[in-house]
Amino acid sequence: MRRLPVARHVGYGRVVSHAGAESPRKRQARELFAGLPAAYDRAGAALSFGQDPRWRRAMVTALDPVPGARVLDVAAGTGLVTAALRSAYDCEVVALDQSPQMLARATARFAGDPRVTTVVGEAERLPFPDATFDALTFTYLLRYVDDVPATLRELFRVVRPGGRVASLEFGVPTNPVWRAGWWTVTRTALPGAGRAISRDWGEVGTFLGPNIEEFARTWPPEHLGRAWIDAGMSRTVVRPMSFGAGVVMSGTRSTVR
Repeated sequence: MRRLPVARHVGYGRVVSHAGAESPRKRQARELFAGLPAAYDRAGAALSFGQDPRWRRAMVTALDPVPGARVLDVAAGTGLVTAALRSAYDCEVVALDQSPQMLARATARFAGDPRVTTVVGEAERLPFPDATFDALTFTYLLRYVDDVPATLRELFRVVRPGGRVASLEFGVPTNPVWRAGWWTVTRTALPGAGRAISRDWGEVGTFLGPNIEEFARTWPPEHLGRAWIDAGMSRTVVRPMSFGAGVVMSGTRSTVR
């Protein structure tokens, strides 16, 4: 299989916005995740009350890449989705994340797997030529970028026409009863569960509810689906999970460029 033109672990220095200076949103994301890698795998499942692993499996299933595919896993973190991709499919995976601390865990996780490469980089400026990959995933990414449509265009740019893309984001239930329960959980139980893990995770638990709600208000699934189409996707599918607390999206890169 042709190797991709990237190193085993490539650093790109401090993450900056398109304007050349780190934006408050980007700085918050970078600082938020710097202290999380040691407990990320178990804490992510705990803070989603056991739902996160199921959502990730649904995203990986929705991707359904061709045999022997080259897959880019964006916002790879410690490599949970990368591991699921390698387990489910005959594929080569490049795991990219802007946090060196998070990605160091992924690098260690796949030290013996020659078909996994880790790269430190930004979703907004991917260090790959057009149409490099057969498929792409991104997980819990869009709440941390400054320009969602531009980021989607950049993500889809590196996928070949006809290639598959799948994503996972948090959502907010639309049913008033489930929404009220979601609000109570995210404002009380979630911060408490985070503090039980560590101070850093306590901050995450407090941050998540308002952040998810703001993103869902600005980018409800129907608007996000339209943004996918505008950015170059076709046959996009939106799948609410756990009454809308998670949202899996998938689609095929348009053959019209």
